Amino acid sequence: MQINDLFNPALLNKYNINGPRYTSYPTALEFSEQIEPDLLSCAYQSSSAKALSVYIHIPFCHSLCYYCGCNKVVTRHQNKADEYLDYLEQEVVMRAQVMTAKPLQQIHLGGGTPSFLDLDQMQRLITLMHTHFSVAQTAEISIEVDPRRIDTSYIEGLAELGFNRISFGVQDINERVQQAINRIQSTTHIAELVDCAKRVGFKSVNLDLIYGLPHQTSETFADTIDAAIAMQPARVSLFSYAHLPSRFAAQRKIKDEWLPDAATKTALMRLAMEKFVAAGYELIGMDHFAKPDDELAIAQREGALHRNFQGYTTQGDLDLLGLGVSSISSIGNAYGQNPKQLKEYYAALDAQSSLTEKGCQLSTDDMIRRYTIQQLMCNLKLHFQDLDARFKIDSKTYFANEIQRLAPFVDDQIMHVDEHGIMVFEHARLLIRLICMQFDAYLKRDVARPQYSKVI
Repeated sequence: MQINDLFNPALLNKYNINGPRYTSYPTALEFSEQIEPDLLSCAYQSSSAKALSVYIHIPFCHSLCYYCGCNKVVTRHQNKADEYLDYLEQEVVMRAQVMTAKPLQQIHLGGGTPSFLDLDQMQRLITLMHTHFSVAQTAEISIEVDPRRIDTSYIEGLAELGFNRISFGVQDINERVQQAINRIQSTTHIAELVDCAKRVGFKSVNLDLIYGLPHQTSETFADTIDAAIAMQPARVSLFSYAHLPSRFAAQRKIKDEWLPDAATKTALMRLAMEKFVAAGYELIGMDHFAKPDDELAIAQREGALHRNFQGYTTQGDLDLLGLGVSSISSIGNAYGQNPKQLKEYYAALDAQSSLTEKGCQLSTDDMIRRYTIQQLMCNLKLHFQDLDARFKIDSKTYFANEIQRLAPFVDDQIMHVDEHGIMVFEHARLLIRLICMQFDAYLKRDVARPQYSKVI
């Protein structure tokens, strides 16, 4: 497939509406406060997953990036992280009483800025996990870092603590763009950190880039892409900036007239795809790239790619336990989210009450649709026979209405549907979120929700 095949103007204009990213189904917008306090514990007891993955949310940032929509607390007081770790330890002890039976295969630190923690605080956190969980010797331990606040000794320290995967927030290297988003950083410094991570034995290095930021042009973004390729990361995450100032106050610092128009934004995405593929990377899903020998690329070729709240992954058969403020757990047939605000998170632990503020227990219909959307998002296909065997249904009858709604996509030669299943063509990869929306029982078909970003 040529990247050019992905960018049919007529199709992109016709189908570029708002829609979910489907890091979960049902999406977090469907979570309810009307749940049982022991929702996650019960789900864990009945879950068929053989192992556990843990996501730890570190909310603190030293400064505010205007584009950011993450749950964060901006502070320069390092001692606030010590207080947070005190409370996090309480949560770990509480969760581990129920969830220690399965080996811990993945630990991922996200934020906010996980590298806000100094190395002593980081050691405390990793020791905490090893004390209360059965961390596998082969566990993936990954972290997202802000390169502005760390040096090579910090990278070396992370490696000594057992971290083996790292993601650097680059976003854009152009100074004008950086000023507009309040994130000034040195490309040379980032390259030094990347080289250090490779030297000390990190198995995977990822770079995050964002297109659609203020003042970006094809010329300036080409420089960013070239700089990223020169660093030779194993993976690259290419995110679309979603400008939602009504939801995220910091984005009000970004003026609408600074943003690239829709045509320019699409051109930026296309430019990135062309350059990364030409440099030998494989397009993973919609918005990731990996070298051919990377686990993500191998999993995609073998039809074994999965997707969760952190994006694409090779290990989709794990229960996911979210720790820390705002974290979301996906365990068995349930989702549960911790309080979004630090004050409420601390109060719940002080009161020794349930930490699961909201969530949902999936019905059989939810499970069927989640599996269907997962297969389409990750592998661009769905085998009816697999779905029938897994859920004891007749897929063609069960999804009769949905299959009928797919007719326009079939007519536009985006996909193929027959008695065996659904196959989305490679050239329609960018429309996969829209196709998945046809199986979403929670969406109103005639209204694109403003809470969601454009599908392209």
